[in-house]
Amino acid sequence: MTNTTEIDPAATPAGKPPPRRRRRRGSGWEGLIYVLPAAALVIVFFMIPLGMTIWMSLHKWPLMGKPRWIGLDNYSRMLGDRDFWGALGFTAQYTLAATVGLLGVALILALMVERPSRGVALYRTAYFLPVVTGFASASLLWAWLSNVDSGLFSPLAQMLGLTAQPVNILATFGPAFWSVTIMVVWKMAGFYMVILMSGLQSIPTDYIEAARIDGAKAHQRFRYITLPLVRRPFALALILCVSGSMLAFDQFYIILSGGPQNRTVTAVYYIFNESFVSFRLGYGSALSVVLLAILMVLSAIQLRLLRDRRES
Repeated sequence: MTNTTEIDPAATPAGKPPPRRRRRRGSGWEGLIYVLPAAALVIVFFMIPLGMTIWMSLHKWPLMGKPRWIGLDNYSRMLGDRDFWGALGFTAQYTLAATVGLLGVALILALMVERPSRGVALYRTAYFLPVVTGFASASLLWAWLSNVDSGLFSPLAQMLGLTAQPVNILATFGPAFWSVTIMVVWKMAGFYMVILMSGLQSIPTDYIEAARIDGAKAHQRFRYITLPLVRRPFALALILCVSGSMLAFDQFYIILSGGPQNRTVTAVYYIFNESFVSFRLGYGSALSVVLLAILMVLSAIQLRLLRDRRES
């Protein structure tokens, strides 16, 4: 134990303030050491690549040859690129469908498994299990199931009497779009279920019991108690869901390859084609910067809309 000596104000000379305690040296450096690994990861894997991407977007950057400075020409070219804006519009359409489906199913699953009961651990594991499957593996599985010749969906539809002949659900835009959306909901709903379930479990049971005693019905308890108290977990799930959907690539590349008739080309898919198929790395970098700016604006809007007014 260390002995500390208290300073008696009466013992100090008149007119002189008591001596200040010296601040402990090294406390600031210790905090810096703790955050240094995380800061290094952010700098190496985010800040430096972001700076390089912005620098490349200001150049005509071929795969082979010397880059040439062109300023904002890539961004001005993007304004007249109908294919990019078409891909961005399809991405917004897919984001809306996937977000509504994912959060709706995730909320239902979270309400089903939030309370401890017999066998609930098994259900939680079963619902979360598709999440551990990679998007590439899940997309390959879904492409095989959707194959008109060797898949499972077409014979199953005939067996149930839904169709009289084999049907290729990937040949037309509507069935192909909803097929991929259903696959994404099946794969990722368990992840958002865990986020929402953690928020539901943090709600004090006293609130629910008090509302039940006061005569509030189930839908009233859900609307006036459950939803307001899961605002923060829901905001986190919404931002992650929108960002992930805006960056969709694997499922459309593997299952549909942009078809049918190039109507399922997402923004990231288009950037991939411009950068690594057409070898216009500078233009692809400019598109990436614009997509990042769009994601930042969307995230800021979502945070503002879902912010609790009492906190502000």
